[in-house]
Amino acid sequence: MTIRIQQQDPTAAKVQFVLPDDVHDGAVSVVGSFNGWRPGAHRLIRRSNGTRSVSVAIPLGQEVRFRYLGVGGVWFDDPDAHEITGEGSLLRV
Repeated sequence: MTIRIQQQDPTAAKVQFVLPDDVHDGAVSVVGSFNGWRPGAHRLIRRSNGTRSVSVAIPLGQEVRFRYLGVGGVWFDDPDAHEITGEGSLLRV
């Protein structure tokens, strides 16, 4: 799993969530404080390099809580997050 943070402009960053394709069978979305915890709002797309990814614009200076949601209601955290709490993965942008 990989999280890439790239500043887009003085106020926002592009956060790219990347999973190896073999992490979970079936569709996976990233849900969190940035999308109102709405399943399916940010689905990871399969890439030709053997990964799945999605990018989200996040205002700079924010703490983002998120988790991945796979088919069948399987929730999992990202070990590459800055911290994993009882509320999921935590990322400081």
